[in-house]
Amino acid sequence: MPDSAAPVIRSDDPASFPHSVLAERHPALIRKVQDATPYDPQQRRALDELLKNTLEGVVAPPADDAWWDTWNVRRHAGRSWFSLPFLAAESCFYRQLLNAVGYFTPGPWQGVDPFRPFKLAELDTPEAAAELTALDTLAEQPLPEQLKALLHGSLWGNRADLGFRIQTAEEGAAAHSQLVADDSELLSTLLTDGSGRGLLCLVADNAGRELIPDLLLIDHLLAHGHFDRAVLHLKPYPYFVSDATTADTLDAVRHLVAAKTAAGQRLWSALSDGRLILRAHPFSCAPLPYADMPADLRDEFASADLTLLKGDLNYRRLVGDRLWPPTTPFAAATAYFPGPVAALRTLKSDVIVGLDAETEAALVAAEGQRWRTSGTRALIQVRV
Repeated sequence: MPDSAAPVIRSDDPASFPHSVLAERHPALIRKVQDATPYDPQQRRALDELLKNTLEGVVAPPADDAWWDTWNVRRHAGRSWFSLPFLAAESCFYRQLLNAVGYFTPGPWQGVDPFRPFKLAELDTPEAAAELTALDTLAEQPLPEQLKALLHGSLWGNRADLGFRIQTAEEGAAAHSQLVADDSELLSTLLTDGSGRGLLCLVADNAGRELIPDLLLIDHLLAHGHFDRAVLHLKPYPYFVSDATTADTLDAVRHLVAAKTAAGQRLWSALSDGRLILRAHPFSCAPLPYADMPADLRDEFASADLTLLKGDLNYRRLVGDRLWPPTTPFAAATAYFPGPVAALRTLKSDVIVGLDAETEAALVAAEGQRWRTSGTRALIQVRV
């Protein structure tokens, strides 16, 4: 499908959602990071400079950071942040933030995740505890109902009202109405048909309370023999503010173990015996679509019986961060992907494909374009 069919999403329109991310969310995040950790004066000055630069300056990558060259991002040097493709602007911002706090610099702050306080705080809430308590009730339900609940828990992330509860008919209808595309029956079949399926790849999105449902879904599929092995793709280092790393995954598994859940013990064992493998490919932190993935990662996805991509950022990279006509078929947008692929995504950005014309018209009539970014709508899409 030619890229010329849709323009790349940028941030230069002051009325656009991407512009609000760069102009409002990023400055607020810098302040939040400064408040969460007692960084030294040099780091705080670097963060203040980044704040000023992202609003008023141009992209100025450091000379000694190979990331900018590896992914061909240095070509954006000297340009306004708002003129960059949205995906590149966000990625460059987070890379600069990590440089500002010394994440990659040898010394006492090397490897210290500036977002970890926020991730850990999500695990220690009454809502998180209530969701784990609900697992006891879930385990008493028929397996198809368990899978349905776990899929919706993974889809909606930290929305407690659509977590692990078994829905009544009324609740189920309400949840279905929030899905702009729903291939859940096909996905359930792919996850459970048992026809020689050995390997599941799950590309994780956020850490903290949102990673727990992903881990519980993996545990369910392994525990009931639907897959022999699972590979959980994570970020090799902090990327966007909530993105899951290996350290975040271990925090989440320890949280499940400490809560004395059977799933926590099973996940611990699965990690120990190799049935659950953690993978952190460098391309996971590249400001590029999956269509540009390197050959080794393509081979990994090709070896999977199903690849399940979680979340909004992975969706943007899967179909391309462009203003596609919403009725563009999901199968066409993902035709390049080397194997069966599914997306579980809550809508938090402009990009969307795979809608029928009637659904798009109804959404626009009811909400204008806000439905694309409000986080109140979701989708389950599959291409086999």
